[in-house]
Amino acid sequence: MSSVAEKLQRKSQRTVATKQVRLKLVYIDFWSAVKFSFLVAVCLGIILIVATLLLWIVLNSTGIFGSLDGILSDILGDPEFSIAASFSLVQVALFSLVVAVLNVVVGTALGAIAALLYNFSVRLTGGLLVGFTNN
Repeated sequence: MSSVAEKLQRKSQRTVATKQVRLKLVYIDFWSAVKFSFLVAVCLGIILIVATLLLWIVLNSTGIFGSLDGILSDILGDPEFSIAASFSLVQVALFSLVVAVLNVVVGTALGAIAALLYNFSVRLTGGLLVGFTNN
């Protein structure tokens, strides 16, 4: 009697016919494209906020702001100038939040416009021909 491994080996030695399917993408649902682009833009906005806050924390903890304060006070002649006071964590967080919200609005609008333009261009070109195989 043969083992399970030998049976599996015999099954894997059979040649499987590769089936190829060719499909045309002729329509993108508008609301699906808007929802998808909104979710992608929200994810990118969250990444932007977190990256900005982490960058500020790293720059502050390594003392780069202090070094820049010394260089700029020598150049400007103002010993009271401070980058850390001018660009505090709260100000940087609010600015990155505003930029993230604007990116969400613009990204969603661009996704909707791209879906509309593709749907209009399909009438002229016939759509994208995509091939799939099952190997």
